[in-house]
Amino acid sequence: MEIHRIAAFSVGGAGGNPAGVVLLEAPAPEVEMQKVAAEVGYSETAFALPIAGEDRRWRVRYFSPEAEVPFCGHATIALGAVLGQQKGTGTYTLDLNNASITVEAKASEEGMAATLASPATKSRAIADGEATDALALFGLSQGDLDPRLPPAHIHAGADHLVFALHDRARLAEMSYDLDKGRAMMRQHGLVTIMLVHIETDQVFAVRNAFASGGVLEDPATGAAAAAFAGYLRDQEWPHGGSFTIRQGEDMGALSIIEVRLSDKPGSPVHISGNARTI
Repeated sequence: MEIHRIAAFSVGGAGGNPAGVVLLEAPAPEVEMQKVAAEVGYSETAFALPIAGEDRRWRVRYFSPEAEVPFCGHATIALGAVLGQQKGTGTYTLDLNNASITVEAKASEEGMAATLASPATKSRAIADGEATDALALFGLSQGDLDPRLPPAHIHAGADHLVFALHDRARLAEMSYDLDKGRAMMRQHGLVTIMLVHIETDQVFAVRNAFASGGVLEDPATGAAAAAFAGYLRDQEWPHGGSFTIRQGEDMGALSIIEVRLSDKPGSPVHISGNARTI
């Protein structure tokens, strides 16, 4: 297998979240894809197989080093960049395990950029057990939370929790035990836990714990960004149709995620970013 290594949501030729991308010529056994993802070692590797007789339609699966995940935003941006480089710019349809989405590839000053249209979004109030376990994991208290955005269970192809912190320094201090985080996230069926600091109504500083995939933290998380966008919409947040997520800054790998959304509840949101070859 030829493995493309791409950093998605990069800024000025640096930063971004590394993903592996494999364009398959024939179906691959799940055990082989899992092995390759573990060897690559990035938070996710995307495996894409062209669908016979369907122009620009691909079957896509995502694997972390430890398990398959239903949807990964940064690996989709990376896949879009590779498809743009290898197959030409334009829009591609991607059939995931539980949804069909699109990714549009185009040239940029940094090489390639891509925009994905997410799966449908939904959110709900956080359950007591989810909140208690997550706050304990990070050593947070109710006093650390920003009441403007209540804790929630959010979804856009995958499940996440989100907590807004009123103190930017508290976000920078994020730490937790990887093994305890893995057990907690898998117990509650979570892909990531998202910690957010509200800089303005349209700019958010974010950190995403990804212990469920065996990774302490992602420097950019497109799937969680899409779920967060749906949550903001459900909360009638004054997003103005778009907003920016700054992630990875506290890891020394600044990543910029641009989000566009309509006011239609549950509808897909658009997640955009640059991509660079590693």
